[in-house]
Amino acid sequence: MEVKKILMERGIRAARSLGQYFLVDDGVAARMVEYAGVGSGDVVLEIGAGAGSVTANLESKAKKVYAVEKDKELCVILKEQYGNKKSKTEVIEGDIMEIDLPEFDKVVASIPFSLSSPITYKLLLADFGLAVLLYQKEFAEKMVAEPGSKLYGRLSVIAQALADVELLELVHRDAFYPSPPVKTAIVRLKEKEKGKEKRIVEEKKQFFEFVTEAFEHRRKKMRNIFKTSGSLAVEELEKRPEELSPEEFVRLSMKILEKV
Repeated sequence: MEVKKILMERGIRAARSLGQYFLVDDGVAARMVEYAGVGSGDVVLEIGAGAGSVTANLESKAKKVYAVEKDKELCVILKEQYGNKKSKTEVIEGDIMEIDLPEFDKVVASIPFSLSSPITYKLLLADFGLAVLLYQKEFAEKMVAEPGSKLYGRLSVIAQALADVELLELVHRDAFYPSPPVKTAIVRLKEKEKGKEKRIVEEKKQFFEFVTEAFEHRRKKMRNIFKTSGSLAVEELEKRPEELSPEEFVRLSMKILEKV
């Protein structure tokens, strides 16, 4: 699909201030769909469908595709391609942060870089199943960062606590139009099953708030941040947020929230 040609013919330019860069490399789009293992039984959500580079690959593989796009001009292009009755793709014009998410099994998308955090958190709060997303390289590295590293923070803990996170490959700048000033990476997130951490999975919002509060005081010990009583004697309380692993955050949050 000649996405770049379509955009140039329509005079559509990326809103760089919003971190908008159009994926035009069909090989990258196809690999994203493959990484997600999209099959004939899958209902897939695409966020920021743009001119349809990923959409085209999803259309040929999935049972159903929800292509969400905020830009009116881009929606016109998408509806021209997928507005017929035979299409598996339903184009949804709207802001992903404001609309109610449809029911889906997987997410495959090249999202606006400026919305990486809110989109990721919205998905993690939902039952997202599996997601394959394109991010800025540094953002992707934060998602897989280990305790004690400079990049380790709230994003690292929340993502790793609620999902198995893999940085799959780096993507060259020429895969986008226009070429972004930063390196990009494909990341796969697989939602963790409700097992030992069933409660934390069910109470995601409280966990988000707990981790957020902790990293607002990342140099303090957990005991001082949450002002817990001496009756709660656990090793994790003597550590600072940046020293705790995602698993330790889960255990400690459950113990502290039980006492609230």
